[in-house]
Amino acid sequence: MPANLTAQYLKAEEEYRRSSTVDEELKCLQVMLQEIPKHKGTDHLQAMLKSKISKAKREITTEKKGGSRGLRIPRQGAGTAILLGPPNTGKSQLVATLTRAEPEVAPYPFTTKLPAPAMMPWEDVHVQLIDTPPITADYMDSHLHGLTRAADLALLVVDLGSDDGVEQCQEVLDRLSTTKTRLAATSYLDEEDVGLSYTQTFLVANKIDADDARERLDLLHELCPLDFREFVVSAKEATGLEELREAVFRSMDVVRVYTKLPSAKQPDFDRPFTIRRGRTLLDLAGQVHKDYAERLKNARVWGSAVHDGTVVKGDYVLHDKDVVELHI
Repeated sequence: MPANLTAQYLKAEEEYRRSSTVDEELKCLQVMLQEIPKHKGTDHLQAMLKSKISKAKREITTEKKGGSRGLRIPRQGAGTAILLGPPNTGKSQLVATLTRAEPEVAPYPFTTKLPAPAMMPWEDVHVQLIDTPPITADYMDSHLHGLTRAADLALLVVDLGSDDGVEQCQEVLDRLSTTKTRLAATSYLDEEDVGLSYTQTFLVANKIDADDARERLDLLHELCPLDFREFVVSAKEATGLEELREAVFRSMDVVRVYTKLPSAKQPDFDRPFTIRRGRTLLDLAGQVHKDYAERLKNARVWGSAVHDGTVVKGDYVLHDKDVVELHI
C-alpha cells in the first residue's frame, strides 16, 4: 500500500471492507480515492478504485430500477461473526446454543439453505452471528463472498465427530482460495488489490464430546495446520462456549459508551453504544444522530481515562464504559 496514507483513507478502507450495503461501499471508495496520494506509484490503485466506484454506481442504478443486488444482511449489535464450514459440522447447533434463535438443527446435510442472522448476548451488548449453508468442494452459496468480507470475524467450524472432518475443512479453505474473499489470522485488504479481502478467523473444532475426537483434533493439527486462534468446543454439550463467546466479542474491537442527558442524574446503562476502539467523541456523536456531529460543542465524560465530569472536545478518544454527556 502506498506510503503516507491519511488517517481518513485508512478509516475509509476499514469501513469499506466492513460495508454491508453498496451505498456504504460507494461512500468509502470515494473517500479512499480522494485521500490516496496522487503519484505514479498509486496509478494502478487509483484506476482500481475508479473502476469499483463505477461498478457501485451501476449496482445502485440497477436497484433503483427494481433490479436485485443479492442478499444483504444489515449489521446489528457490537459486530458480526459469520459461521463457515462443510456439511454437518454443527454450525446451526452452535448458533442455537450461543443465541436465543431456533434454527433448524438436523443430522443431515444442507439443513441451512440461506444465511440467517441471530443475536448472541455478551454482558450488556449483543453480537450478530450469521449461520450459513455448508461449503463443499463443489458448492458455495453465492451470498457468502460479500457476507464474509463484511464480517468482523469468521468462525471456521470443523467436525471432530467425523473421519472426513479434516479433509472437508481443507476443501472449504481450497474453495475460498479461488475467490476474492479469504480467511486469515487478521482482517485486511490486499496491498495491491483492494478487491481481495481477508477476514479474521477463529478455528472452532466442534463435537469434542464425540468418540475419537481428540485423535481427529491431533490429525487436524498435523494435516491442516492453521495460524487461526483455536477453540475446542461441543455445541451440543455447551463445552467451551463461554470462552468462545467472550473471544468473539473481544475480536469485535469495540468499546461500550453510555450516554446521559444533561438533565438526567444517571446514564442509560441498559443500552450502550458500541464504537470501534480508537474512535473519537465526534464519531460517537455521528452515531447518535447526524445533527449531533454537525453541532457538537463539547461533552462531559466520566471514565477510566479522565476525572469525573471532565469537559472534552470532539477529538477525545473514547474508552470502554465511558459515560458521555453530549452538548450541542
